Amino acid sequence: MGRCQGLERALSLRNRDAGIVFPVIEPTGSPHKDSPLPMPQTTEEMIADDPSVWIEVNGEMVPNYDATISEFSEGDVVTGKVVRIDKDEVLIDIGYKSEGVIPVAELSIRRSVDPPDEVELGEEVDALVMTKEDADGRLILSKKRARFEKAWKRIEAAAESGEPVDGLVIEVVKGGLIIDLGVRGFLPASLVDIRRVQDLEEFRGQELRCKVIELNRSRNNVVLSRRAMLEEERREVRQRILDDLAPGKTVKGLVSNIVDFGAFVDLDGIDGLIHISELSWSHVNHPSELLEIGQEVEVKVLDVDRDRQRISLGLKQTQADPWQRVLESYQQGDVVHGRATKVVTFGAFVEILQGVEGLVHISELAERHIENPREIVSQNDHVLVRIIEIDAERRRLSLSMKQVLPGDPVLAPISLIPGDDPFIDPDEPIAEPGGAPDLELDHVEEGEYDLEGLLPPGMAAEVAAAVAAEHAAKLAAAAAAEDAEVEAIVEEAIVEAEVEAIVEEVIGEAHAEVSEA
Repeated sequence: MGRCQGLERALSLRNRDAGIVFPVIEPTGSPHKDSPLPMPQTTEEMIADDPSVWIEVNGEMVPNYDATISEFSEGDVVTGKVVRIDKDEVLIDIGYKSEGVIPVAELSIRRSVDPPDEVELGEEVDALVMTKEDADGRLILSKKRARFEKAWKRIEAAAESGEPVDGLVIEVVKGGLIIDLGVRGFLPASLVDIRRVQDLEEFRGQELRCKVIELNRSRNNVVLSRRAMLEEERREVRQRILDDLAPGKTVKGLVSNIVDFGAFVDLDGIDGLIHISELSWSHVNHPSELLEIGQEVEVKVLDVDRDRQRISLGLKQTQADPWQRVLESYQQGDVVHGRATKVVTFGAFVEILQGVEGLVHISELAERHIENPREIVSQNDHVLVRIIEIDAERRRLSLSMKQVLPGDPVLAPISLIPGDDPFIDPDEPIAEPGGAPDLELDHVEEGEYDLEGLLPPGMAAEVAAAVAAEHAAKLAAAAAAEDAEVEAIVEEAIVEAEVEAIVEEVIGEAHAEVSEA
């Protein structure tokens, strides 16, 4: 039997890349009784079908085995089937004379991997040829480098077009996240979200869509931004929110940031500002007294600037207006409970309901003349006051302590919201006149109180004059003290000079007496 006849009974030979198949030629004989076999191809017919895989040897045509072996070079990307998975390597059949070996370090860009987690038996994978034949004669391949080459082209195209890329978060590192794009992409912590993320661990294992913002092939450096992606996605949403908002509308949001002058509220993608003056009907020293980051609040839209995309919000507008409660419950001449909130040079501020303060001018503190309001009242004192004027339009109250007479009926304390506990306990002892200083004049001058907004008509000028007079007195006292100190120094110098002159004169006389002797 010739070589060709022997090969005719062999199984089909297949080149996995070229798709070359040598058909099986069955022996002649009686066909199967149920399904007759087709007539086999002769050698001449097979040669005629594909002469490129046959070669003449010693006058006979035999299969060209070399023609079934893939041709490739180092650096090429080839495709093969996984035929074996070991702990430290994976074997790939790429149609070469020996299986290719993918070391475990070349399976993935992850720091540590388990081969069964990366590939399966029979799976077709792409691999880059690193070495056609190493010292042990093995074909060394790299799956991660094949992915890298393909991924880099895709990332370059995305960077040029501005299209986003998708990748899995595989590591949390100092300063950000590592994203698997086929290459290791770095997502800085500041660009993970529109808001600063406190715990990056929550993103581990998540698929994220990002924009490519920096690309450097020489350093294999890819920098990503999810924030840019989110901002682009939310731009239309923000415009819809702006179009939907109108002054007077009540909305809900989350406090996103707190600053000295107010608080920012996230309204599903766009921030609005609650100015500190719009937080509460009562005086607020700092927004953190009322709010905290992440807190859900209901606010009223005060103004919408669509050109600059700025939204002004109010929190106190969603709460009961204490002034309305005062107008409903009190009238001029009523005697009510109150608490002294500030004692200043020109009088005392007394709160008669949460968020509503009136001024007891120094002239209304007592029947007798007093130089210092602290002689009569101290901060936090529980006092009784008579309402002598209510200016509803300018939201001002003028109060008097001296006009409260023994036996006058006193209205029971009320609460801001009907049914709640009273503003102040009426059984709490009323403070006796006399107290300690608790607020320097300078505090008022720094703007803690708007005198024009709190003083009754005609009183602002009087207070301003009193403030100016007190300051002038302080400056004069300081100047006098300084002059006195200078005079003392000069006088001391004169005395010292006179003493020195007397001493010199005595010494001169002594010398003269010695000379005469």
